[in-house]
Amino acid sequence: MTSPKAPKTPRTAYLVLGMHRSGTSAATQFLALAGADLPQHVMPGDEHNQKGYFEPWKIALLNDQRLHAAGGAWDDIFGFPYNGLSPEAEAAWALRAQAIFDEEFGPARWPLLKDPRVTVLLPMWRRALTEMGLAARCVIPVRHPLAVAGSLARRNNFPVEKSLVLWSAYMLAAEAHTRDLPRAFVGYDALLDDWRAQAARIETAHGAPLPRLTKAAAKEIDVFLTPDLRHNDASEALRGKGWARELTAVVYDWFDAAARDLAPDPAILTRAGAKLAKVKAEMGVFISPVTRELDIARGELLHAEALVDSILTAR
Repeated sequence: MTSPKAPKTPRTAYLVLGMHRSGTSAATQFLALAGADLPQHVMPGDEHNQKGYFEPWKIALLNDQRLHAAGGAWDDIFGFPYNGLSPEAEAAWALRAQAIFDEEFGPARWPLLKDPRVTVLLPMWRRALTEMGLAARCVIPVRHPLAVAGSLARRNNFPVEKSLVLWSAYMLAAEAHTRDLPRAFVGYDALLDDWRAQAARIETAHGAPLPRLTKAAAKEIDVFLTPDLRHNDASEALRGKGWARELTAVVYDWFDAAARDLAPDPAILTRAGAKLAKVKAEMGVFISPVTRELDIARGELLHAEALVDSILTAR
């Protein structure tokens, strides 16, 4: 008599979460080479990211539309906490997310979703995945925010303070929305220096092996994760130079500790999030609806131009 088979692990999505330009592309390709499944239509590389973005442009477009529906944009420095809609609208957006996810991934066993906007829209995406019967495992790259700011200054001409607050908002969202999920905080520099050690950390944090981390895959990862992926120095100090840098320093210290397995207190980030919400409330009275709409339109135009370039390049 044969013994009953153990139940299969449920279909599981890998979510790469975090701020734009913070190492999410490198982490995504690493996971793809380790066996997770990329979507059908990904943005190709460009002069800002020659090895590729690995994010589905159709999902990025959907996320931009959802952010705009709540009066936001991908570069809204006050994108945390989550800007919810009515229950009916939330349900409708979740259905749209499910449809495009199914279009991109089909029956893939280990779908790998990377678009930084998912980070600030995670309540919608978690609902969509749950309704589709998918579990989730999260990987959150941690890159020094001044390195991120340097990259955004080159690509988007953002002031440093805007980039720092934006980084903080995304990282606060990544942590707050994943506290009950398997998740791994991975230092960007540590990933480039010794990806094998970080792979072991990810597997421990997830309580499961990476899908297909074979010897052949390891050789490909060795070729991909090279020092030339470092583009910006982050030696400048954060503290003592205004509220934006002080807030970012607190948030970065927490994530840096988490990426080194030091188990920092989540209450630190709760207080940082409250500080950001307080500044949002205080500054809101100085930002006119017209100014906000212009900022949103400008951000959407920049993204649309990049999207068109990506589609034309892919042809």
